[in-house]
Amino acid sequence: MRRRSGTGTSERADPESGVSPMVEYIIISGILLLLLVIVVPLVTTVFIDQPTNQLITYAFTDIGNGVSTRIVDLYAVVPFYNTATITTEFNIPDEVAGKDYRVDIVPGPPSRPYDSQILISGGNYQSEISLAGIGATVFGTAEGNTTASGVNEIYYHYP
Repeated sequence: MRRRSGTGTSERADPESGVSPMVEYIIISGILLLLLVIVVPLVTTVFIDQPTNQLITYAFTDIGNGVSTRIVDLYAVVPFYNTATITTEFNIPDEVAGKDYRVDIVPGPPSRPYDSQILISGGNYQSEISLAGIGATVFGTAEGNTTASGVNEIYYHYP
């Protein structure tokens, strides 16, 4: 028969055994909260702001190309040196990514002011689209501006 003593290592109660899991949970929770504080601001930038910026840039380019095409199409049907009045209406999106914008036709650089450009601007974004050299090849000038609301109009009158 064996005698057991109460001082063996397997029978001794560990006074820190209840503290270890609690300290482990506190450390892991602290690390996870720190990662959460770092990651949450980055998620907004990476997943919301950057795609919105790309959408606005592409949309402004598409709108500028559409307006340029409409003006070029109108000039293509102009009866040169004959009395004519031509009016065409077109529609552009009311807003891009929930924001208003403005479309302006501006003269080109000082060396070639007849090379008009279409300037689409809204918020911190701006896009310039060439008007395809209309001013250099056709008499008259293209000028004007519009906001994105309502139906827009291109008007030609000679003389």
